[in-house]
Order: sequence, then C-alpha cells, then structure tokens
Amino acid sequence: MTLIRQEDVIGSIADALQMISYTHPGDYLRALGAAWRREQSPAARDAIAQILTNSRMCFEGKRPICQDTGIVVAFLNVGMNIRWDAQLSVEDMVNEGVRRAYTHPDNPLRASMVADPAGARRNTRDNTPAVIHTTLVPGDTLDITLAAKGGGSENKARLAMLNPADSLVDWVLDTVPSLGAGWCPPGILGLGVGGTAEKAMLLAKKSLLAPVDIQELLARGPANRLEELRLELYDRVNALGIGAQGLGGLTTVLDVKILDHPTHAASLPVALIPNCAATRHIHIALDGGGPAALPPPKPEDWPPVAWSANPAARRVNLDTLQRGDVAAWRPGETLLLSGALLTGRDAAHRRIADLIASGEPLPAGVDFTNRLIYYVGPVDPVRGEAVGPAGPTTATRMDAFTDLMLEKTGLIGMIGKAERGPQAIESIKRHRAAYLIAVGGAAYLVSKAIKSAKVIAFAELGMEAIYEFQVEDMPVTVAVDANGESIHTTGPLAWRRRIGNIPVTAQP
Repeated sequence: MTLIRQEDVIGSIADALQMISYTHPGDYLRALGAAWRREQSPAARDAIAQILTNSRMCFEGKRPICQDTGIVVAFLNVGMNIRWDAQLSVEDMVNEGVRRAYTHPDNPLRASMVADPAGARRNTRDNTPAVIHTTLVPGDTLDITLAAKGGGSENKARLAMLNPADSLVDWVLDTVPSLGAGWCPPGILGLGVGGTAEKAMLLAKKSLLAPVDIQELLARGPANRLEELRLELYDRVNALGIGAQGLGGLTTVLDVKILDHPTHAASLPVALIPNCAATRHIHIALDGGGPAALPPPKPEDWPPVAWSANPAARRVNLDTLQRGDVAAWRPGETLLLSGALLTGRDAAHRRIADLIASGEPLPAGVDFTNRLIYYVGPVDPVRGEAVGPAGPTTATRMDAFTDLMLEKTGLIGMIGKAERGPQAIESIKRHRAAYLIAVGGAAYLVSKAIKSAKVIAFAELGMEAIYEFQVEDMPVTVAVDANGESIHTTGPLAWRRRIGNIPVTAQP
C-alpha cells in the first residue's frame, strides 16, 4: 500500500499553483499561435499578439499571466489502497497548499476569495477555501487536477434545462453572443450535457481540463456524435465573428469540449462554461515517492511573437487631457497613454456613490476632473516593481455607476475590458466621454507601462483601493467613442458578414 505524506501533498499543490500562475499549457499556446497566424482582423491579431507576448514575459519573469489569479478548483482521485501519514484532512491539505501558493513571497498571487458572499463579503486574504471535488477510485495513487478559474469567465457560466426535442446547438449559438467579451476570448467552451443540473455544470467544468485538440480532430474527422457536435459548434461559434476580446475576427474559440452523462427521459440539462485567455490547469500525481513531478514547459511551445505598439498609434498626455481631445478618438483606434491615471472598481465605486449621496466630499487627493479611471485590481509588487500584473477587469460591473461618475465627478473616460451595456453607452454619448479597453490576459505586459503606483484612498479595500498610477505608453483601444459608437457591436457584425467567405477551420 502506498504511503502518502501530508507535506508532499501540500508542497505539490503549492508548487503546481505557482507554476500555472505564470505558465500557459503548451497545447493552449500552440493553438493560440495558430490562431494568430491565420487571423485577418488587425485589432484581434494585435490582441492575440499581446496575450502571447505577455505569456512569454510571465514565464520568464515568474509573474502571473492575469491579475485575477483565480478561484482554485481541485479534482482529486484518491486511490482506495492509499495509507496516509497526515494529521490534516484531505480538504485541509488542499487548502494549506492553496494558502502557501497564494502567499508565496517571491510571487504573491492575488487573493480574491470572499467569505459571507451574500453579506459582508470579507476577503479571506489567502484565497482559501478551494472548491474541491473528491472521488474514491481503485488503486494506490493520488491524482490531483488543479485549475485557477478567473471570475470574468466563471461569471459567464450558463445552465439551461432544455426539453429533449430542443436543439442544443441553437441554444449555444443564442447563448454565446449574450456572454459578451467579459470572458476574454479567444478561449475554450466547455459543455456538460445530461445528468441533473449540478451534474451538467460539473461535466462542463471538467471538460475544460482536456488538451486542446480540435485541429487534430478536424484533420482525422469525427468518430462519434460528440465529436461531430464539437466540430459543428467550433465552426458555428467562430462564424459569429466575435473574435479576440470581442473586437471582431476569425477566432472566438480555440476548442469546444463536451462531456455527457445519461439523464432523465424528460430532461436535457445543458451547461456552458467558458475558459478565458488565462487558461490555467495542471494534473499531478503522487505515488508515495515524494512530491509530484512538475515537468517544465518547452520554450518552443511559445510562437515567435513579440508585440510592439503600432508607430501610428495616437499618443495621449493624461495630464493635459480635455473633453475636446476625447471627442476626436474613434472606435478601434489605438492609444498610448502617458501621465497620471486613477483606478477604481466595484467596491471603490460603491464608496464614491455613498459619499456623493450623503453630500460628502471625495477623499483628499481623489479628483476625477478631466481624468480617466482604470478598472483594475492589481497584484502586489515584488522585486522593485511599481505594481504587480495589472490587467483590466470587466467593465459591465461598473455600468450602474457610470452615469453618476460622469455626471458628478468630472470624469471623461474609463478603461476596462469587454463591452458596455446600453445604459452606460447612452451616458457616455450624453457626456461626450469615451470608454477604452486594455487586453484581458495581458496583465504583466500592461503593468510594464506603469512606472509608479500609490494608494490614495480606501486602502482598507486592498486590491480594490483607489491608486494613482503614473503610466508611460500604456496601450489601449477605443471601444466606445463620444458619439456612442461601440466596436463591440460594429466589429463582430462586420466580421460575421465577412466570415461567410472565409473558411474558419482552415489550417494555418
């Protein structure tokens, strides 16, 4: 019988989570590189180049791919012949591994877990507890699959209890456009079909852990109905033209994964969970011989892509910016921002709204007059960094505050990721403001444009505090201009029309 030691489990989990924080799986990198080579949309190609460049930088610098370092999901297959040399429960060992990984002094990872989720929402400070699924299986090994799932993509999970005669394909094609771009495409769609509601969701999540192999499937052809379904959905979802970051283009998904389970004769449960550009998962095994082996990635997995700013990009001095300058920006245009940039996301917006409602002034030093706000919750800095990885968060969560901010604070623009809703776009148009996007999945690349950072308000909110960044040539794209035109509407529409004449499954 295999003897599994507590410290081997904890250390292996901690090391594995650290590795996936800064390392994409090789299969994902190869698929994304192929998508970059065949992409014909300039905006989407630029976004993919930023993601790939960021990925290599993260591996070399051992820093997170994305500032949202995720909620840890662990799938454990526990051999029934295992003996334990442990004082902690299996669940406690997993959580101790998470705690060590997320508080590592050389590469601290952002703690995003909050307790009392329907109440005080207090941050647990170490990203515990993990979501753990345990299965007893024959054998004498401990197999662990870990995923770090970002909130932007997890929030787009969907479940439908279809009728048996309903079309699963039609439901997916109706659902994917409704997700917007907050899940940071190009990524992977996971589908769970059958069982019960909770079983379908679990199947969808597990399906995302399989290797990206749709190009191999295209080459050899389908061997069963599920493979036929994968190919049909891959083609038809990409034909929607959503593209990288929702900007319009050939590749919205790099793969479609499906797991199914028998279900009730009266039911057809279908779950959909997308995986974002920060795809992070790993499988490890312990056999009693010590900590799990973690094979390093291969340098050749990264395609030879090195992003650089377009020389024609408009340079913007944030310190002298006026509303009239904003009116000249056009959707799809690349800007390089330099100067003082304020930050703030969900909790900070709520604090600001409460202060305005009560007639109180904003905190000293917080002045949004003719300023832009960046929706971000950065990772803590290490080794002389001004700030850790600092990519954008999903802007739609701030839609409810947009009119207030533009009306009452003097704000003239916002930076985030994904589309804005109709109410926010109308407010942007009415106030002659603008909404810009940074690339989700390029957090470390973005952070290199931040030369200094200081907290100026709400320090107790941690990563949700208001910072003042000094930035230099920070790359962004105009998503909504002062006239209310949104590239997240016009881009996919234009590419959906073009794709009818472009074979989206063509090999690179």
